[in-house]
Amino acid sequence: MNKELVLSALGTDQPGLVDRISKHILNLNLNIEDSRMSILGGEFAIMLLLSGNEEILQSLIDSIPELEQEFSDLVFNSKYTERKARHSGLSYKVKIHALDHQGIVHHLARFFSARNINIEELSTSSYAAPHTGSKMFTVDLKLYIPEGTSLSQLRDAFIQHCDDLNLDASFEPVSAS
Repeated sequence: MNKELVLSALGTDQPGLVDRISKHILNLNLNIEDSRMSILGGEFAIMLLLSGNEEILQSLIDSIPELEQEFSDLVFNSKYTERKARHSGLSYKVKIHALDHQGIVHHLARFFSARNINIEELSTSSYAAPHTGSKMFTVDLKLYIPEGTSLSQLRDAFIQHCDDLNLDASFEPVSAS
């Protein structure tokens, strides 16, 4: 019987980590269903949703101490999971551009949380503005909006919220492609 497991690793970045981790998973005859990876400030982070035979997944969990020796700069964690059926709703993407200042992510998260809207993905970055060199900040969100939510009211309230915080924002449905 196939089960699903979330495996995560965090540690110092070095070339070839994704190659080595994915090879280990392939050698165990497990499948990567979904994944996210990032390097932040020289630190590597990866989350993998794996599927496969329950006994093999358990052997992977049991081998985490050996994995941590093999990948000496990584710490691994694992958890069995079950995909939860989604209720009806829509996926939307939000993009924010602004002068960098503290609290942007918190204000956005609080806005959506107060409306029972789940943030499914969040990515941020900063950069120097081309002509001025001012520190800019971008936020990309993917939201899951429950059925019955008035999209026009939500969009208007969100744009007003962003205007109040001096954030340039877009709010669009995720395309099917």
